[in-house]
Amino acid sequence: MGHEEEVRQRARAIASSGGIVPALEAGTLPAEVSVSVSEGIVLGLLRQDVRKYFVILGHGNTSLGEILRIYAEEKVVRVYQCRNEVAMAHAATALRWIFGESSVVVASIGPGALQALAGSLACASNGIGVYHIYGDETTHGEGYNMQQVPKRQQNAFARMADILGEAYTLHTPGSLRDMLRRGTLCVHRSVGAGPFYMLLPINVQPKIIAGLNLAALPSRFQPTPAAPVSLTDYDRACELIESHDKIVIKAGGGTRNFPLELRALAAATGGVVVLSPGSLGVIANDDPANMHVGGSKGTISGNFAMENASLAIIVGSRAVCQADCSGTGYLNAGAVLNINAETSDANHYNKTVALTGDIGAVLRKLLLRLDERGLVDLKASTNWRAQCTLQKEHWSELLRERTATVPVRDPAFNTATLTQPAAIRIAAEFAKSVGAVKIFDAGDVQANGFQIVRDEEPSETITESGSSYMGFAVSSLLAGAVADRSRYMIAFTGDGSFLMNPQILVDGIVHGAHAMIVLFDNRRMAAISGLQIAQYGRDFATNDDVQIDFVRFATSFPGVHAIAAGASEQSLNSALASAYEHDGLSVVHVPVYWGEEEKNSLGAYGRWNVGPWVEDVEELYRAQVL
Repeated sequence: MGHEEEVRQRARAIASSGGIVPALEAGTLPAEVSVSVSEGIVLGLLRQDVRKYFVILGHGNTSLGEILRIYAEEKVVRVYQCRNEVAMAHAATALRWIFGESSVVVASIGPGALQALAGSLACASNGIGVYHIYGDETTHGEGYNMQQVPKRQQNAFARMADILGEAYTLHTPGSLRDMLRRGTLCVHRSVGAGPFYMLLPINVQPKIIAGLNLAALPSRFQPTPAAPVSLTDYDRACELIESHDKIVIKAGGGTRNFPLELRALAAATGGVVVLSPGSLGVIANDDPANMHVGGSKGTISGNFAMENASLAIIVGSRAVCQADCSGTGYLNAGAVLNINAETSDANHYNKTVALTGDIGAVLRKLLLRLDERGLVDLKASTNWRAQCTLQKEHWSELLRERTATVPVRDPAFNTATLTQPAAIRIAAEFAKSVGAVKIFDAGDVQANGFQIVRDEEPSETITESGSSYMGFAVSSLLAGAVADRSRYMIAFTGDGSFLMNPQILVDGIVHGAHAMIVLFDNRRMAAISGLQIAQYGRDFATNDDVQIDFVRFATSFPGVHAIAAGASEQSLNSALASAYEHDGLSVVHVPVYWGEEEKNSLGAYGRWNVGPWVEDVEELYRAQVL
């Protein structure tokens, strides 16, 4: 029997039984097999129910590619050929983030692996677990391998990968089991997950592992929620809450899975909730306790609540510069209650009572203790809520003014256009009407977007604010094409972000994406232009005079439906409806105004330790007691 037929028989046994474990139990798959390292990896990932691969094949992974070919032909795994390593890293991140499915990014060696490594910053920054497999230099040291890191040092690529996540060089075939165990502990953690990089020397991939015990391959890690057990810890938290009547709850991305508990905490404490870009929808938009986003960009009401609270309850949030105004967000807070799963995040601020553990488990125990102590109806209610509600009304009025659909003459297009806030508001309302998930790309589209959207539940909006990676939103549409249970997706992107990863127009066709790109075109990097003007009064090197016909460009890809949006609410809604009705990938081109008028954006209401603001921000930080 030839090697390929042996591989195929194993794949067929797994396919017919519905998995490795059933195949072992049925006796159709031997308990011990002699397989190549490449097949061992595929089998090990199947043991963890990882079946989807985003691939760009090259000389650094020919052995793995051959195994994937056979297993894909037998319908055991699904392989998606891509055209850019950064883009497929984003697609894998979105597949886990939005649809909860683990997958693998497979890149070759050298430039391809570096591209995928760069793209993995998004999953690392947002705590999303993804497997990455890269080819690596041979173990014999016979001389430089083409495209390896040209340095006389062992494990050069592993050292780079270890900075972003966890890396394992499979130097010895027998260490496969250890690599897979470490991998699932990284990728499948409930909190603090991230990329796990399997570095496969190109000469090791085809080597045979003799007598591989399939039953000993590690199964998928299933984390158990944990929380402090001592009542003393919760009583200390309750005492803090009792002693303050101006309470702000900062809900970070870690609260996305616990909206009910977060809303109950707001009700029990009488506090108000301030969101992060990654926690939109954990409390309903019109809930009286919702003060919207707070931070360097923030909102009027969100930043007011942060700056005037006497007690900050931090839940599932890191001390990111944009989330707490470079450490100056809580100017009047004298104490912190921090509920986080990571010890370092839970203890970032001074004067902190830390409850470290699974956020849902901790919140439920805290709520129970508050109830037992009779703290359900606290004094923190009327005056503090009234102050914050007044600021929320100011913010709502500004939002109505800035998102009004009055066309403005744009100097770049030399015609009337919608403002970007107005166009985003219209597109967001359309997305809500059809139940689409909104994904925001980096830049001005993202910054305006998380101030504008009005979500009722988590995950109606995904904004990759962890690393603000340009091109993430459009690349993520591929995830919707490969997910087992897909949702209609709309990518909100700027012209700059779209041009970072336009190959979604090919990948989307090849893999059957049914999704929409709404392209807000102001012919510049508007977020940076605005920052330059705010700081120095002039913009520089953030725009050009190249006029791109995006509709014509997108239409050149067979199967892509592209349409111009016009300059009115009616014409934009008509274009969105036409795009939604298309059975495939659509692009809606929306020219938007950019200029120095305030209606250009929604503004910023916090502080940021950059440029000419540094001295003032650092002076405030020096005086902070937290």
